[in-house]
Amino acid sequence: MSKKPLKILIAAAEVVPFAKTGGLADVAGSLPKALARMGHDVRIVMPKYKQIREGNYLLDYPVEMDHHLETGILKQTRLNDGTVDIPVYLIANHQYFYRDRIYCFPDEAERFNFFCKAILGMLPLIGWQPHLIHCNDWQTGLVPMILQTKYADNSYYQTIGTLLTIHNLQYQGLFPRQTMSLIGLGDEYFTPERLEFYGEINFLKAGIVYADLVNTVSVKYALEIQTPEYGERLDGLLRKRAQDLYGIVNGIDYDEYNPATDQRIYKNYSLDSIDCKKVNKSRLQQEMGLPAGNAPLIGMVSRLVDQKGLDLITGIFTEMMDLGVQFVLLGSGDDHYQKLFSELKMRYPGQVAIFLGFNPDLAQKIYAGADMFLMPSRFEPCGLSQLISLRYGTIPIVRAVGGLADTIENYDQAKEKGNGFSFKPYEPGALLDTIRQAVALYQDQPGLWRKLIINAMKGDFSWNKSAQEYVMLYEKAIHQNLAMLYQVV
Repeated sequence: MSKKPLKILIAAAEVVPFAKTGGLADVAGSLPKALARMGHDVRIVMPKYKQIREGNYLLDYPVEMDHHLETGILKQTRLNDGTVDIPVYLIANHQYFYRDRIYCFPDEAERFNFFCKAILGMLPLIGWQPHLIHCNDWQTGLVPMILQTKYADNSYYQTIGTLLTIHNLQYQGLFPRQTMSLIGLGDEYFTPERLEFYGEINFLKAGIVYADLVNTVSVKYALEIQTPEYGERLDGLLRKRAQDLYGIVNGIDYDEYNPATDQRIYKNYSLDSIDCKKVNKSRLQQEMGLPAGNAPLIGMVSRLVDQKGLDLITGIFTEMMDLGVQFVLLGSGDDHYQKLFSELKMRYPGQVAIFLGFNPDLAQKIYAGADMFLMPSRFEPCGLSQLISLRYGTIPIVRAVGGLADTIENYDQAKEKGNGFSFKPYEPGALLDTIRQAVALYQDQPGLWRKLIINAMKGDFSWNKSAQEYVMLYEKAIHQNLAMLYQVV
């Protein structure tokens, strides 16, 4: 633990419970609570989207764009779970953030350029100076760059360290060259060593180049992204920064994801009452229109995109159904996959149930009611679903990649060790063989299956350990920034 409390500003485009599209929001909403419990002064800053009703007015201030000023309106709310009370700064601007959704607009470069500049502009006005700004993904990638360029000679900002966390390297914030004028930098910064990226501007690259330290959300993924296969054309830069690149596995909020207290599931249970999990299974089968019984129930909660290995699943779907399993899917995404899974539901009405859309309550019921949880991802920076399923005693079947490799230990029946089933080759046959192994253990060895559930539920993937690793990284980034500032070796 840190020798002294740190002042940490978490900057993210989405934060639970205020706005969410993916796992970034879960991390940005749960890591600060773990840090606060450790005694650190942690605060959060995010855009105030139309959907966010909270927030008391603090002040407004000018934000310099290309050739004009925009007004940043700063509001504040709290993240309070009964044990910690964390200030959350909401940066409002009607033009940029008062919209019906969070992302996917033609002016994304302008919106998040404004957000990054507004983050730094608010700091001298709120009477609180962080030791470090923890930036998350491309939407905050310009913050380290602005600190190192525009504010390089400003004594107020010089001592602020930066850490950039890459949650998914596939999303980088690519924009046309003319975005340079929007940012307010000259052509001397449009070089391969700085912001230029195959003729475009890359906001994530800006963060990687200028942040004091960079990390991603699992140890395995930190190594994978330094290779051409997973590096998304940034592998060369990441290898160059390898000494400053770290991996820390995400945690999950053990208060929110707790089968003993979760009000969203059908019946609560714990290690001392595992049999109550069967009630959740039968009720889930009933709600999803599947025959109640002991058939192995495989669940999946996922975005329906190529990354998630859906082509592997559809490639062996008939053979999987021949095993006598039931399959429940909750998700939304590409039209191709939505139509394909809808057709599979029609083809196997007694075995397949599909819910297309976003339904957090149903997600919890699947985590609690399924026997197995499927994640055969093409790549997976960390993954939260496998951690949640472990917490609920639902056994993951995963591809050993990224955070899935770091968190799921393949079950060894002889030693009765492991917490799930995993495979390595990205091939339909490898997935099918792994599903067969899981189904066979479930059907033929109920005593061992129960021990496997206990193994899963006993694991600790809370934020406790990961938060301590982040504090160590914060201290290293702060020291590295000061060392550069004072030219201390």
